[in-house]
Amino acid sequence: MYKKILLSLSLLICSNYVFAIERTELNTEFFDNFNDGCLSQYINEAIENNHTAKQATAKVEQYRQQTKSSLGRELPSLSVGANYLGLKVPDLDNFQLRTNAFILPFVANYEADILLKNRDKTKSTKKSYEASKQDEKAIYIALLTDVATTYTNILQYDEIIDKQKELVNISQEILDNNNRKFERGVINSTVLNNSKKELETVKNELENYEKQREIILMQLAVLTGTSPENKDDIQRGKLNDFEYQKIIPTEITSDVIFSRPDVIAAETMLEKAQIDIRIARKEFLPTFNITGLWAFNTIASGNFFSWESSLAALMAGAMQDIFTGGRKIASLKFQKAKYEELFENYKQVSIEAVKEVNTALCLIKHDINIDNNTNNQLVYETKNYNDSQKMLNRGVISNNEYLSAKKKYIIAEIQKSQTKTQRIVNYYTLYKSAGGKL
Repeated sequence: MYKKILLSLSLLICSNYVFAIERTELNTEFFDNFNDGCLSQYINEAIENNHTAKQATAKVEQYRQQTKSSLGRELPSLSVGANYLGLKVPDLDNFQLRTNAFILPFVANYEADILLKNRDKTKSTKKSYEASKQDEKAIYIALLTDVATTYTNILQYDEIIDKQKELVNISQEILDNNNRKFERGVINSTVLNNSKKELETVKNELENYEKQREIILMQLAVLTGTSPENKDDIQRGKLNDFEYQKIIPTEITSDVIFSRPDVIAAETMLEKAQIDIRIARKEFLPTFNITGLWAFNTIASGNFFSWESSLAALMAGAMQDIFTGGRKIASLKFQKAKYEELFENYKQVSIEAVKEVNTALCLIKHDINIDNNTNNQLVYETKNYNDSQKMLNRGVISNNEYLSAKKKYIIAEIQKSQTKTQRIVNYYTLYKSAGGKL
């Protein structure tokens, strides 16, 4: 019973990582400001279940263990060995040794880190660990951006598909009217064929919208760590009710930009390269080793674990390489070249970060204007549609003219859904480019 409990605890400890990413670092509250419980639910599910993100967490754990392993190399090591010894010795008066013996040596080794070379190696691995944590954060931020973008596009397609079905019904009604007119000889076959062609066009558009919605439903399922077969079970709200409840900033400070995970990771790797250069230089200096031995044996007379049957030794000294075939010089030059590479990478990542933030702000600025203009167009089309209803009731226009005005109104509604979606998606882009700090 106790063995089963201990085994279960061991498996539980091994299956969970100590250092999971903190939600506060991801600013998940940003997505709560859209007043949509479904979006917040999928954000949480993605953090818990997405397999790509879990890979990043596992990689961070690997670097953490490498740091602990490097720290262990700074400490003394103790080993023990069990050995059988068979030997033949000459017979000497008053001095007898056993020809079959058992030796139990305890050996302690310690590299005295006088030059702090091993300490620098631990610092280097710790920098890799810190950079991996920033890479993990960047992956999670990109994941949440993808989830929110996919979810918003689903809301868009839900609304567009409903509107497109109305367009199909209108085109069908126009075709029915033209069929009756053609039978009476009011219109020619060209007008009738154009009506048929228009109906097939809007049907194809509906099929394309439904195809795209089905694809992104499966994409959202995968992002949240569930099977694509569950796409039909995905709950969502309405695009009309979906809106950011706070104010999007019109500018981002440089402190936010340079605290992005990719920028911090690039800076951390640059610091690691500096440490690696220092390590490569210290490789030219001697190493200082201390070795202690205490061995119990049955060769001589006496009890096995007695002082008389033991052998003790202590050795301390310095070791200096004389010739290594240019390996150390090449290693130093390699680390210097690596530093130059990472320095250029840091500069490139920094300017890319500034560009991405400015691009996101630019997109938001212009797409807000486009969305406002589209909203104005919808207002005008709404007035035209209402006027056409009145004119139809008075018998001033035909039913087909009224249906054409209704089509323009619905198309304006579709365009409004598209521009609103694009504007909101730009908010997610800004969230990602600002490293989640909005």
